[in-house]
Amino acid sequence: MKFHHLEPVTKGEFHLTINEADFDRSFFQRDRTDKFLTIAWNRGAEQVITIDGVKYDFPEQSILPLMVNQSFQFEKPGQVIAWQYNRNFYCIVDHDKEVSCVGFLFYGSTGNLFVRLNEQEQKKITLLFEIFIEEFNTIDNIQREMLQMLLKRLIIIITRLAKSQYITDKKLTDDKLDIIRRYNLLVEQHFRLQHQVQFYAELLNRSPKTLANLFAIYNHKSPLAVIQERVVLEAKRLLIYTDKSAKEIAYELGFDDAAYFSNFFKKQVSFSPSDFRAARLSS
Repeated sequence: MKFHHLEPVTKGEFHLTINEADFDRSFFQRDRTDKFLTIAWNRGAEQVITIDGVKYDFPEQSILPLMVNQSFQFEKPGQVIAWQYNRNFYCIVDHDKEVSCVGFLFYGSTGNLFVRLNEQEQKKITLLFEIFIEEFNTIDNIQREMLQMLLKRLIIIITRLAKSQYITDKKLTDDKLDIIRRYNLLVEQHFRLQHQVQFYAELLNRSPKTLANLFAIYNHKSPLAVIQERVVLEAKRLLIYTDKSAKEIAYELGFDDAAYFSNFFKKQVSFSPSDFRAARLSS
């Protein structure tokens, strides 16, 4: 079952997908023009989700936020409920950093956030889900506002749960978490051209050492590793989903020397770009 809300003037779109057997997303191919953030709820048993060619365990009764440019496929899509929305529908509230499209759920971590729900939390999300259904079935001139309000409530609930499950060090105060979030957002915006921590540190008015200390408290991944992993991820996507040559990909990702890019990729992945592509195509 699918529900769909479209604002003709603003082009804002909001989708609610319920237990659809063919639900997936292929950003670099079929769905590139549809820039939707996704909040997926696995209501059934643990299953596998493949994100950009990598398999992850998607625990039972857990929620996973997915970025606009992530391709994903579920082992059992029929047990997934998903909320999807574009910037024009909801992200006009970017100033509200905690619950916006650039908030903690999508930029608070460099990894995937699998947010587990206990029995009480399942009931809370189920009740909210039922209200979503009611609002999709109520066609009037305030439907958009009602759906936005419900979506914001959903994001608030999941953000609180994600923080409680992933932020365990009390030294990571909200202002420090915001620096990490802003760093991740800046990397997403500039990684194709800027590969040095110093560039991002200057934008944040912080020293590279300060950033390194913050990331060490949070997830033990250095700021440089965040940049490098984002570049490698994009390279993998382009190798898997497009027919661009390694040289074209190198230039697209800010490398003047294709050989240097190839060496960088091999150091990170243990395969050359051509060997990586060949292995993926044969699997």
